Amino acid sequence: MAEAIEIYDDRLLAILRPGASLQELANGAVHSEGPVYFHEDDSVVWSDAHGNRLLRWSSTDGVSVLRSPSDYQSGNYRDLEGRLVACSSGLRAIIRREHDNEWQVLVDRYQNKRLNSPNDLVVKSDNTIWFTDPPYGITEPNQGYGGEQEQPGSYVYRFDPATGEIYPVVTDMIRPNGLAFSPDESLLYVSDTAAFNIPGGPHHIRVYEVDRNLKNGRVFAIIEPGQPDGLRVDEHGNVFTSSQDSVQIYAPDGTRLGKIFVPETSANLTFGGKEGDRLFITAGHSLYVIDFNTRGVQL
Repeated sequence: MAEAIEIYDDRLLAILRPGASLQELANGAVHSEGPVYFHEDDSVVWSDAHGNRLLRWSSTDGVSVLRSPSDYQSGNYRDLEGRLVACSSGLRAIIRREHDNEWQVLVDRYQNKRLNSPNDLVVKSDNTIWFTDPPYGITEPNQGYGGEQEQPGSYVYRFDPATGEIYPVVTDMIRPNGLAFSPDESLLYVSDTAAFNIPGGPHHIRVYEVDRNLKNGRVFAIIEPGQPDGLRVDEHGNVFTSSQDSVQIYAPDGTRLGKIFVPETSANLTFGGKEGDRLFITAGHSLYVIDFNTRGVQL
């Protein structure tokens, strides 16, 4: 375990699981993204984003293909009814798997113009969906079907599936990507991955105070090497973020506590397991897991 973890602050020791180590659960994806955990059958569903497939791992059945083609699904989440809600970079939409397993487009436009290519999302406790909308499904040939950008920028949106209301809550980022709420939902963390294909672009996490709209945005942490992508927060408010060489962990005050090294470039992560204390990581071609002495607040 010591070889796989770097500790920069002793506060990390309180949440590490003695003897825990990173385990590979599955491989064979083109590019693993967007894991979401289902406690009902101890399974993880994740996107093979560049392979245009949706995959599933379970502790009893191993790995299977859940959907192919998947219209370039990226980020996945659960709503309050346990339905799978996803970003479809191909359809340029937020989609949902209904209880009868049929897929439905929830929203694909803002002000009568097509969205760019929704990338990641979270569901708030009021069942509203907050999602990022960079143009990667338009600009990158292996992430969508292409097309013309109709929105004037890359925003973070709040969407209410009960009313159909949608509006931007963040308009001051270049390539918003991953996002996660603090435990009490008073803060929203959003990663910016502009440096992926914009020389000199940001590679940081911003944090905003949550109101009906977001306010008082500021840089929370600059992530290197590489860029941040997926984010999750534990019960203590620590922020777990992907990066080029590891999953990095930050205290609520922005101090980097340490790194969990991953053999491939990590893209996204989620907490799961029966107690919510297992961190599942999608990285490169694979799905990994490591156990902690802390629980995620949003699975």
